[in-house]
Amino acid sequence: MKNSRRSFLKKAALATGTVFGIPQYIPAAALGRDGFVPPSDRITLAFIGAGNQAGNDVRGFLPDKRVQVTAICDVNKKSPGYWNGKVAGREYIQQVVNDYYSEKQGKSYRSAAGYTDFREVLQNESIDAVEVVTPDHWHAIPVMMAAAAGKHIYCQKPLSLTVEEGRAMSDAVKKYGVTFQTGSQQRSSHHFRRVCELARNGRLGELHTVTCGLPGGTPDFGKTGHLTETVPVPSDFDYDLWLGPAPEAPYSPCRTHVNYRWVMDYSGGNVTDWGGHHPDIAQWGMGTDHTGPVKIQNAQAVWSDHPVWNTATRFYFECIYADGVKLIIQSDKDFGVTFHGTEGSAWATRGDHKTTPETLMDTVIGPNETSLYRSDNHYENFIDCILSGEETVAPAEVGHRSITLAHLGNIAMMLGQDLDWDPVKEEFIGNFAANQLLARKMREPWASLYRSLQV
Repeated sequence: MKNSRRSFLKKAALATGTVFGIPQYIPAAALGRDGFVPPSDRITLAFIGAGNQAGNDVRGFLPDKRVQVTAICDVNKKSPGYWNGKVAGREYIQQVVNDYYSEKQGKSYRSAAGYTDFREVLQNESIDAVEVVTPDHWHAIPVMMAAAAGKHIYCQKPLSLTVEEGRAMSDAVKKYGVTFQTGSQQRSSHHFRRVCELARNGRLGELHTVTCGLPGGTPDFGKTGHLTETVPVPSDFDYDLWLGPAPEAPYSPCRTHVNYRWVMDYSGGNVTDWGGHHPDIAQWGMGTDHTGPVKIQNAQAVWSDHPVWNTATRFYFECIYADGVKLIIQSDKDFGVTFHGTEGSAWATRGDHKTTPETLMDTVIGPNETSLYRSDNHYENFIDCILSGEETVAPAEVGHRSITLAHLGNIAMMLGQDLDWDPVKEEFIGNFAANQLLARKMREPWASLYRSLQV
């Protein structure tokens, strides 16, 4: 049954649909004719994670008539503490989904079931694809389990908490052959694609330096930064499951929901939060998607003095590649991505790009030159590739290699050392202490589960 359904989906790649529920008669639209996709033949999509980014992404998938969002999973039922202190959580995102489909249907319609434990979602054979949109420390295990279950995966950036977890995720996706999209959506922007093509095709001359300017600080996105004291866990929040493989820690509101990114046990600060964006584009433009630098040097950081938050508030480090190109990743300066060559430069940020000299803006990339993967909608690209079987614009290996830069930078800043890196073996050369930081110890029973999922 599943195979015949998948066969239909591939044939219906360009089809659309508006029919919901079970009709009293079977019109042509319900049979897939006249450009419609019947509900039973849409790609069923579940969200694992229901925070502020899930709210953004679910709204990105809902308009695609090839998709039916059927499940929302989160350990938090509903509460404030998300972006700008706003409300999110399992029931909130369920309501977003149900309201959307009800409006399209013209009557009350319930589409999204609620789950607390992601394992129940992955055991549901009716679900074709999942988005993993949890805190970073909860990416690896759900992704690897989803791959083993044959489910297609959209995983938000930063792909992994550690280099080791990123490698394990990419290997699992490769073994099981599922479609995978990393949520590094800047690859679906023509501004970034354009400057990368200029760099890749020699329009800037010989490339020598790339600069990535990222935000610094530890902004109090959730309006909970002052709530540092240990307090009782809210009754509708499974905090132990939220911690999962991370170390035990007393509950305080400032460490969860959107502000988790400022605690090293769960994330890596703005170094990793933005490391899945501008450094990812740098790798694209340098043509180093499947490799990495050979040295990390001149690492400098100012670390948070908050009672709970402990990530870098200011940072600077350099990644040196085998061909001599220097990639600078820094905070609070030159925001965006700038490629510098011997004959010009190209800069891009969200919604804009510029070149020096300006005449480079009009140069045409010829048919025999390097034309990069064209995607204009990151969500649609994921669905397109499920249907076609082709690789997405931001596959797992690419997402892993890009966020590795951020992990290496954090390690170099923590140790205060220049580090030599082997991008083939993915280990530091001659530095035992640095190599110990490529992975992080997990709590049981999650550690054993993680090991069992490694391929």
